[in-house]
Amino acid sequence: MRISFIFKLKNYMEIRKLITTLCLVLGIACFAQAQTSTEETVKEWERAKAYTREYLDAMPESGYALKPTPEMRSFAEQLLHLTDANYGFAAAATGAKSPVGQGASEKSADKSKASVTKQVMAGYDFVIDNVRKMTPAQLSEQIKLFNQLEMTKGAALGKLFEHQTHHRGQTTVYLRLAGVTPPQEKLF
Repeated sequence: MRISFIFKLKNYMEIRKLITTLCLVLGIACFAQAQTSTEETVKEWERAKAYTREYLDAMPESGYALKPTPEMRSFAEQLLHLTDANYGFAAAATGAKSPVGQGASEKSADKSKASVTKQVMAGYDFVIDNVRKMTPAQLSEQIKLFNQLEMTKGAALGKLFEHQTHHRGQTTVYLRLAGVTPPQEKLF
């Protein structure tokens, strides 16, 4: 009976040691993944910024006022709307104070190519700079986005990425209507 108890105790200690080792390895792996996620998030935003810049550059000055139908946003307004969301979502997700008031970009009186390009690029820089300042652990922190939906800061940034992709994608039609070939897809 005593040998059986010692055997069980020895197995218990080995199992406990194995579980402790596994937890340590998994913890390190999760930390490494979170670190990569922060770096990858910045990299993806830099790619999106470059891709959006290609759209801005491709549209001639005369196309910035183009509306496919009267009730739709113009090309400039689509990209300024995207910019307003970049500021609002990024401020909510990172805790940084937005330098632009809610909806201010889209309401801008100057919708020239130079002005829109400058504003849109500044909006991307705001996102990139503030995501770069985040720690990997902050991506997992819970927030109540716009006092409505609970999600992680990383999920909020994912929603923002989806939003900017959606509106940039809509402007492909605007480029075609202006007789311009849209930039080549930039997945990587």
